[in-house]
Amino acid sequence: MMATVSEQQRKRLHPHKFSLWVAMASILMMFAGFTSAYIVKRNDSNWLQFSLPPVFSFSTAVILASSLTMYLAGRSFKARNMVRYRILITVTAVLGVLFVVLQTMGFKYLQEHGVKLIGSGSNPSGSFLGVITGVHMLHVIGGVIVLIVMFIRAFNRRSKNYSLVPIEVASTYWHFVDAIWIYLFIFFNIVSG
Repeated sequence: MMATVSEQQRKRLHPHKFSLWVAMASILMMFAGFTSAYIVKRNDSNWLQFSLPPVFSFSTAVILASSLTMYLAGRSFKARNMVRYRILITVTAVLGVLFVVLQTMGFKYLQEHGVKLIGSGSNPSGSFLGVITGVHMLHVIGGVIVLIVMFIRAFNRRSKNYSLVPIEVASTYWHFVDAIWIYLFIFFNIVSG
């Protein structure tokens, strides 16, 4: 009887994981709405055609690398290799911050090349790009905050909690925001190109 109950509990989806999946579905719908609106609005006569900043390619490579380090951090945690886990979770957080810095540099590049993202003199095409990538950056920053909390916990000698749930939730979210950026990068290159 006890083994059956334990087996059923292991098969259940943890409440934190369930909440994450609901949140990711909402975020996915939001970005689907943003990109659908972008497609509809680009047919307006005042739509400005421009290429993505070259630095966005570098930020894409950085976020892909961060996905790999996050995956390896999760594997290290499961193997109880805490030294490697600490290094990899730190590298992942640093790569997340670097992604945000590169995106900000991309916005600056656009401003310098006459594509104003917000305010008077802005064009809907630049504003759409600014809003969509800006909202994505906010989600990445949220992920970086979670990684910083995990970093602090990893170096806390008093805490010996080896629950897989936090690393699995953080990893799933991190891979999700990475996939959203890949989608947006491809979308902007195809639709804007």
